[in-house]
Amino acid sequence: MKGKVLKTLEYQKITHKLENHAQTSLGKRAVLAMLPSGDYIEVTRRLKATSEAVDVERLKGNVPFGGIRDIEPSIHRARIGSMLNSTELLDIANTIYGGRRLKRFLDNVHEEFPIEWIAGMVELMTDQKGLEDRIKSCIDDNAYVVDSASMALAKIRSELKSSESRVRERLEDMIRNSSTQKMLQDILVTIRNDRYVIPVKAEYRSHFGGMVHDQSASGATLFIEPEAVMTLNNKIRELKLKEEAEVERILLMLTVDVAEVADLLLSDVGIIAQLDFIFAKAGLARALKATLPVLNDKGYIKLKKGRHPLIASDVVVPLDLELGKGFTSIIVTGPNTGGKTVSLKTVGLLSLMAMSGLFVPAEEGSELCVFDGIYADIGDEQSIEQNLSTFSSHMTNIISILRDMTPKSLVLFDELGAGTDPAEGSALAISLLDYIHRMGCRILATTHYSELKAYAYEREGVMNASMEFDVATLSPTYRLLVGVPGRSNAFAIAERLGLAKTIIDQARGHVGEEDQHIESMIASLEENRLIAEEERQSAEDMRREIEKMKKELEAQQDKFEQQRDKMLEKAEREAADAVAKAKREADEVITELRRIAREEAGHIKDHKLIDAKRRLDQASPQLREKKRVARAASKPVEIGAGDEVRVIHLGQKGHVVEIVSKTEALVQLGLMKIKVAKSDLELVTTHAVQQKRTQVPAASIKRTRDENVRMELDMRGMNVEEGLMEADRFIDESIMSNLNQVYLIHGKGTGVLRTGIQDYLRRHRRVKSFRIGNYNEGGTGVTVVELQ
Repeated sequence: MKGKVLKTLEYQKITHKLENHAQTSLGKRAVLAMLPSGDYIEVTRRLKATSEAVDVERLKGNVPFGGIRDIEPSIHRARIGSMLNSTELLDIANTIYGGRRLKRFLDNVHEEFPIEWIAGMVELMTDQKGLEDRIKSCIDDNAYVVDSASMALAKIRSELKSSESRVRERLEDMIRNSSTQKMLQDILVTIRNDRYVIPVKAEYRSHFGGMVHDQSASGATLFIEPEAVMTLNNKIRELKLKEEAEVERILLMLTVDVAEVADLLLSDVGIIAQLDFIFAKAGLARALKATLPVLNDKGYIKLKKGRHPLIASDVVVPLDLELGKGFTSIIVTGPNTGGKTVSLKTVGLLSLMAMSGLFVPAEEGSELCVFDGIYADIGDEQSIEQNLSTFSSHMTNIISILRDMTPKSLVLFDELGAGTDPAEGSALAISLLDYIHRMGCRILATTHYSELKAYAYEREGVMNASMEFDVATLSPTYRLLVGVPGRSNAFAIAERLGLAKTIIDQARGHVGEEDQHIESMIASLEENRLIAEEERQSAEDMRREIEKMKKELEAQQDKFEQQRDKMLEKAEREAADAVAKAKREADEVITELRRIAREEAGHIKDHKLIDAKRRLDQASPQLREKKRVARAASKPVEIGAGDEVRVIHLGQKGHVVEIVSKTEALVQLGLMKIKVAKSDLELVTTHAVQQKRTQVPAASIKRTRDENVRMELDMRGMNVEEGLMEADRFIDESIMSNLNQVYLIHGKGTGVLRTGIQDYLRRHRRVKSFRIGNYNEGGTGVTVVELQ
């Protein structure tokens, strides 16, 4: 890609925006070296990396690049044997640490969700923690070589501190002497030329002897090293020279360590630079609210609400454009200041951004092509230096484009054929467009020439377009209208501004009939387009509303299904718990019966059997017929005396004896009469229906005694309620069988059943008398009943 087109389309401004998102100098340098690629596979790889970086920042926030420095110059110096200073070595250690932290962060991200491309780069990074530890053990965070860097250095610095203390003590004793103080300019010890001195008045120079190292500007003060401390100062100087030599030895040793892994360090630094570059692209995508474009190498472009990235988001007008399928060339006509040039630059710049691996400021689903070259002739090409006119400069640039372009190129022309005679310029523009169109290039061109409107109609694969203009406000809307040629709007604008109608009518007379017909046709097309646009917008609003309603219904259905599943799950758990409880209690009853059988040698007492049966009954899970109750409650039925009904909670059929109240009825269930709530009754058959069914010829029924009628009823094991029901039925049958005496066997047990039976017998009107059985009749376990 030539530098001229990058400058024309302002690609460098995108580079500068991207540079602001790089966090290290390494990444900034990689950004400045960025160029678009015409290789489809390479561009796909770049966008894949950017897409992964966007996902990482969206899910995990900022990526840690702290502490990383540009250490490449230091590494190269170490390779050629130059000694690195402590600051350079500290930068290397910090960069190793920063790279290791970055690698750990991205490895953790990759474990949560795949970032194959970035993870592949990170995997190539090496671990140089050993070198980092060696540097950090010798150099602190202030780039100072610490005493513990070597035993020799620790010893030298220890002696140095001791010597400096002795010198200061000697000098302080000297300046504290009252006879000496009058000779001193200040009562203090200072340093000159790395030697300890005292400030002496000039007139007392000879009193102290020694050496003068400095004097004040006025000459009144001399900084003298007294002869008494010269030997100690000499020793300090020697120790400092030893210290410097030992520090250099340590630094040289660390430099050799760096040189040994120089290639690995350079590789790591290169990977870090690329990672910072990739995440800078993600930062730019976030700032521009850009999306991942769909790539192709078929010459197809489809922009959905594409925005020029260098125009403020609150004023930019989105661009919708499709090129490369039904037509390969678009000719944009219309007046100036309508936005034609911005549309050209938007298409070119977004294509360059995609080919650089950048997201583009457009809606999801926008598609861009990887061209082998993008060529542009845009703006005023007049060159004073080369003494070229505007037309000559344009032609020079176009000739260069014709020489370099291929069928897989994108060509952008602004004001094609301008700068010369209109007739010749339009003819030349048509010829150029024909030549480039036949080559198969993708073309986007703007022009003022009306002849090119007819050209687009006559050529297959060429489409007219224009920039929308609002005549009511006399201002452009900056919207590109593909399929509609541009209108000059000169007469409409002049009339709205107040030009006399007679002048306008005369001007229209000078316009050829064919041109007027074309203008009328364009006006009709534009009117139809506006109507279609309104209808399309209405349909789009309706579609969005339907989708919204669909999503709400789906959400409600999902919520309902979740609630249903929770209720079913809860019911299953409760049922499972009830069954388990019943099984446990049944097992306990069986175990108890077996124990009793063993203890009593097979003779189990009646009351124990009754108690065991009662426990088994209680162990059965009680299930409520919720649906049936709800249905009966929701649909009340009028019930009358004589109707056949079902008592819902008992599950038994009976007949209504009488209606006790508005809410209760007396129901006959076998031999029992009970009061039941009407809401707990389900109508089976009405009394009228029963009568109709039973309308048969009358017949007399005579009951004779059955030879198999029993004279005794064994109720052992029953509870009181069951015993009463069986006793009532048995006595009725005994009376019908003309029995005078019967036996009710209730067992001894706890006496509860016997008491209940005898209370019942006292109230029965057909019982003449009853007594406990004699010894040979069963004793207290039997009640003998006489009937009348």
